[in-house]
Amino acid sequence: MAERRVVITGLGVISPLGNDLKTTWTALVEGQSGVREISCFDASASSCRIAAEVKNFNPETVVEKKALKRYDRFSLLAMGAAQEAWKDSGLGAETYAPARCGVILGVGIGGLPSMESNHEALLNGGPRKISPFLIPAMISNLAPGNIAMDLNLQGVNYVITSACTSGTHAVGEAYRMIKDGLQDAVITGGAESSITPLGIGGFAQMKALSTRNDEPEKASRPFDRDRDGFVMGEGAGLLVLEEYEAAKKRGAQIYAEVAGYGFSADAYHITAPREDGAGAVACMKMAIEQAKMPLESIRYVNAHGTSTPINDPAETAAIKRVFGDYARNGLLVSSTKSMMGHLLGAAGGVEAVVLAMVIKDNIVPPTINLDNPGEGCDLDYVPHTAREVSVEAAVSNSFGFGGTNGTILFKRV
Repeated sequence: MAERRVVITGLGVISPLGNDLKTTWTALVEGQSGVREISCFDASASSCRIAAEVKNFNPETVVEKKALKRYDRFSLLAMGAAQEAWKDSGLGAETYAPARCGVILGVGIGGLPSMESNHEALLNGGPRKISPFLIPAMISNLAPGNIAMDLNLQGVNYVITSACTSGTHAVGEAYRMIKDGLQDAVITGGAESSITPLGIGGFAQMKALSTRNDEPEKASRPFDRDRDGFVMGEGAGLLVLEEYEAAKKRGAQIYAEVAGYGFSADAYHITAPREDGAGAVACMKMAIEQAKMPLESIRYVNAHGTSTPINDPAETAAIKRVFGDYARNGLLVSSTKSMMGHLLGAAGGVEAVVLAMVIKDNIVPPTINLDNPGEGCDLDYVPHTAREVSVEAAVSNSFGFGGTNGTILFKRV
């Protein structure tokens, strides 16, 4: 079977900036920050007391109230975003064969809230106080499993856990499934909700989180001289990928085409990227070569851009190695983590949604809080204000602990 083209026909997102696509995208374009003081637990004893929480999310809009005890928050966020993306795609029982449609999601950690609350119940009341729903609520593959049950999708169904690259890897693998003829449509992306005492505490002990507690909205500042760590976020970003000819035949709205996917491993360090950016270079080159596009046709890079001292200059160096002189003369780079924080396993999914919207609307969201570029950070990061430009193609980078790297490339159809 010849390789098939893969397009994006549905988008759904629940983020620190809004509980649907329209609200989130508008806030991104306006340069709003979703970072606030932590409200879901008492963080007063922590060195980091800020995060980018999803606000005013009502899980009863996703599942019935009596069933809520079966789900962890990350799974509910995934289901909510999936429902929006599925509706947006226009797919229905009459337009797809359930066995030819599946779900591949990225989840970095899974059900930390369920684990922590049930551990507390165990300590306070013994084993009989543990919920019988603990395991299915906690394990990460129940996010795609619950989506499949909700929408009757009987095809591929699994989760990818590759730290902060999980969502990007999920989109890439879903693309391959359709391109190779194994599926006709796949819901993909990422979900995460780990803003808990253990989640915040663990990253804080690594000195990975920003401690700019007195200025939450200014804490996430990728590529800036005064960055001091990332801000943890939560949410879900999901896309419906579909075979192009079928989408065209049914008159579907097409946001963009998935044209390239690259992956690599640094094989270097448990948390730090290679200083020469070799792994990031390899996965960007793979995606670009797969898409068979000249470098100058790629106008935008949604950077991993975590706001950490090590990542930002390393990624900048990698972009310059891949794009050469064009990196400083025409290429736009921005980090939406400056507004939404770092959503861990969901980051690549949410940023893939952003990438699709950039191509649809020809607007590049800004990197906010970039007042003084740091050493080694000398590209056009679209500081402060979104920019209206024609974007024919764009890439999104994700890099994770363990040296796992991923890049996806979208282009206009």
